[in-house]
Amino acid sequence: MIRVFLIAASPLSRAALQSRLKAQSVKLVGSAAAIDALGGEFPDARPDVLLVDATGESPEATIEALADSDLAAEIPIVVLTEAASTAASTQALQAGIRAVLPSDISTDQLVAALQAAASGLVVLHPAEVPAAFPAAAPASQPLAELPEPLTRREREVLQMLAAGLANKEIAARLNISDHTAKFHVAAILGKLGAATRTEAVALGIRRGLVLL
Repeated sequence: MIRVFLIAASPLSRAALQSRLKAQSVKLVGSAAAIDALGGEFPDARPDVLLVDATGESPEATIEALADSDLAAEIPIVVLTEAASTAASTQALQAGIRAVLPSDISTDQLVAALQAAASGLVVLHPAEVPAAFPAAAPASQPLAELPEPLTRREREVLQMLAAGLANKEIAARLNISDHTAKFHVAAILGKLGAATRTEAVALGIRRGLVLL
């Protein structure tokens, strides 16, 4: 279980995020309304990740404030915002912030991002990949809509495939049998039209189904 400290100016936003994370493998160890309210120290147990809600604010100003606070040098930071420019995301990475993500990502994606940040990884939303890696940008033609969309569980399994987990590890994570895990993987490959797990992950990234 990862320990998260939440910063959100709006009490409603704080309550909403606390509610979203309550049932997940996340322990909220505190919250504050502003970055400067911390004074460089956390009041209780030191968290593994700092989650900053910048919705309704200027992401550039929030990122600048985080950079000035030197918090990014002490703790992994994930920022949620309504609309972050490519320049803001680049500024965030340069300041040591691990992720700037849209506030409407799913709870599963948010938890995955927090876990990745806590593990020392940098997280990019699929929409940011073309700007961050121009050479890896997909072809301009739109992708055909899937005949049958992936279920929520299949999206979870696909995310685990992207993390390199084997069927047994997926089964253990989800508390399901190896057979069921294998069934989910086969269904994912079939729906995406992929021949291999690697191809399924690549297609999932192109379709925005995998959070990097």
